[in-house]
Parts: sequence; C-alpha cells; structure tokens
Amino acid sequence: MSRAEQPSRRTVLAAAVAAAVAGPSVTQGVADAADTAEEPARTVDYRAWTSYTDWRAGSAQGARAVAGVRPGVVLAHPAGTVDYTDPHTGRTASWEYATWTSPVHRLRVPATEAIASWNAHTPAGTWLQVELHGTYSDGTETPWYVMGRWAAGDEDIRRTSVDGQGDGRSSIWTDTFAVDDATTGLRLVAYRLRLTLYRRPGTDLTPTVWRLGAMGSDVPDRFTVPASTPGPAKELLVPRYSQEIHKGQYPEYDNGGEAWCSPTSSQMIIEYWGGRLTPEQLSWVDPSYADPQVDHAARYTYDYQYEGCGNWPFNAAYAATYKGLQGVVTRLGSLTDLETLIGAGIPAITSQSFLKGELTGAGYGTAGHLMTVIGFTADGDVIANDPFSPDDEAVRRVYARREFENIWLRTKRYNASGKVVSGSGGVCYLYFPARLGIRMRRALAAVGVR
Repeated sequence: MSRAEQPSRRTVLAAAVAAAVAGPSVTQGVADAADTAEEPARTVDYRAWTSYTDWRAGSAQGARAVAGVRPGVVLAHPAGTVDYTDPHTGRTASWEYATWTSPVHRLRVPATEAIASWNAHTPAGTWLQVELHGTYSDGTETPWYVMGRWAAGDEDIRRTSVDGQGDGRSSIWTDTFAVDDATTGLRLVAYRLRLTLYRRPGTDLTPTVWRLGAMGSDVPDRFTVPASTPGPAKELLVPRYSQEIHKGQYPEYDNGGEAWCSPTSSQMIIEYWGGRLTPEQLSWVDPSYADPQVDHAARYTYDYQYEGCGNWPFNAAYAATYKGLQGVVTRLGSLTDLETLIGAGIPAITSQSFLKGELTGAGYGTAGHLMTVIGFTADGDVIANDPFSPDDEAVRRVYARREFENIWLRTKRYNASGKVVSGSGGVCYLYFPARLGIRMRRALAAVGVR
C-alpha cells in the first residue's frame, strides 16, 4: 500500500520471464453480457506532444526539435544561466538552460484537475522542469505552476514536486493541478506546458524529451459508478512482484517496501515489456535482497518533497528510462477501457482506495494503493497483480468486477471513521512501446491516448 493520503489533496496518491513486445496472453473465452447502465460520456482530455511536427510547433529559447525514429527536443545552446539551490541537499549550483513552450491546448473537457507527464533521457549533469500555465473559464489566467523537477538519477538534483503553489482559485497538490472549489463552476479551459532543460555550464550535455503531455479531467463527484458490460476474457503474462518482501529495506525511500506499491507495479509492467537492469545498475542493492529491481524502482521514483514513491508522473518518467518504452498518466472511464487495452496486450496500473471488506479477497483496507490489471476472467472479473501480497507467488488475485470498478472509478467514499474522503476517479498509468503496432495504436486511441 502507499503512504497515507495527504488530507488536502482531492485525488488519491499512492503509492518472471521477459514478455515479447506483442504481449503474450492466455485467452479464456468470452464473458456473457449483462444488463448495465449506459456508459457515461468521456470526462477526460489527454494531449501530448511527441512528433517532430509537434516539437516544431512550440516556441523555443535555446531548445531545438530533433527528428528521427523517436523525435524530441534538446538543449541546443543556452538561453542563460541560473543558480539553483536544491531544497533537499542545500547545495547551490549554476546551470545553463533552454526552454520549449507548447502551443495553447484548448481542452475538449473543461477541467477541474490536470496532471502532466513526460518521457525523457537525462544523462548525468542534466535535469528538467515541467510547468503548466492555464486559462480559467472566466478568461483569467493561472500562474506558471511547477509540475515537477526531475532527473532520472539522484546525484545532480533530487527529483521533487513543489508544495505551496496556488493563486486562491487553484492549487498544486504534489503532481496534480486542482481547482480549489469546483462547485463554483470554475474550470480550466486551456493550458500551455513549458519545459526548461538544464545542463552543467560549459558542456554539450542535454536532456532529450520525447513525450510531454497532460491529462485534464472533470470527473463528477460520485460514490458509485455505472456497471460496465463484461467483454472478452484474456490474461497477460506479467511478472509478479510483492512489495511486502521488501519491508524495512532502504527506509530512506518512504520507509521501505511497505509503501512501495507504485514502483513495484511499475517494475512488473516494465519487465513485461522486456525492460531489464544490468548487474552494474543493481550493484548498490544489498545482494541478500530478493528482486533488487524493486528496490531500484523505489529509489528512482522517489519524490523528495512528497517523501514517497507514489508521484504519478515520476513513475511514468521512470518507466520511459527503459529503452523503447513510453509512459503516461491519464484517467479511464470504465473497465471496458481496460478490456480494450488488455485485448491489445497492454496491461495497466490503477489507483484505488477502499475499506477492508469493500474488495472481497483483498484482506486489507487502504487510503491509496496501486495494482496492475493484467486481465479478465470469463465472468468479467478483474485479474490483478496486487503487490500488497506476502510473496511473489501470492501476487496474482481475482477481484469481483463490480467491486473493483467502483473503488477505482469513484471520487468520493467513506473512510473507517465515516468521514467523506476522496477516490482516484479512474487514475491509471499506461506503459507501452515507443514503436506501436496498429492494434496497440488503435487501443490507445480508443482510450484517448495518442
């Protein structure tokens, strides 16, 4: 399970053999259709900049678009130099920088929340910052909000979210932009994203950013959601890792494995797609620890401000440090969306919170927990790799469809004290190959990801 949910944040923060890129599976038949409520209209708008044309469309100061198999944006020449004092180490250093700013994106779904995510390569001596600037529905504008300061490593800077940002109408809660009072009708109707790329002065180093995007959403407040009709049964062969066998390991990363649901889930899907770490990369981990790659994932997703491994875009960015992988953070609308992805060979990581007893067979309750959805049974129930399990063998679980769908998609719930608190509203991490076949491309497009 993840660490405790931050009380001022609306959304919930969480926290085998290599699979072929086509996604190996075990097909089990087709589930019977059931009478269900009509699926609601989409409440999510995900937009990303990924192509050479996209990067050329932005405005740059010192940054340059690069073509190739995986187009991106790089630091071509410095626009200036700035001193940065790392709040987590106290060290001050000078950095050359360049910026790239996206065109304005007008949201098809005026949003109460927005979450940015990115995929990048940051060699030693480089890092990046992502910011969001929005327009409200009354025509006024937000400040430039920092959505994350990030590096793949942790030697140059400590990757961090930035607390204390707000203008009295919206705020940043770790990795999420949120309208402070959605009942007023105020919405985010448009935004721009700005990348700042940093490097050590006097070098030719550069970050390379391949994907930059944001998900805006306006999910209605609800304690229950309509039931979806079960679709085809299928199970993907995803490696199984338990966070629980890492209890007490490296407590400097959110008190050890007890809170590592997010990086443990990320590592399962990374390895499903064939991602592997070298012995050299794992050499810092105590050799007596099983599954050292999970310890590695915890270290390199850790947010030093949040003091946890459950920062959503940091997990997606970590996944994309593996060759040939992409990662995004979005919201989905139903289990039908997940079935579409599973059918194309794409597993997903979902964020949910529930009382003990609300998810039959789980045996625990949680204020926020990530698990990996790997398939559906012939009855339409959810097959999940749940990292909150005593060992790797016990990770595979089958959860009742109706229960799982509700605890994942609702935005309101009662906690153990009877207080109304938040749910994730369908938050999902999706990791998939940089080079997509037609079937995967269509499945992602069907759930709003391009």
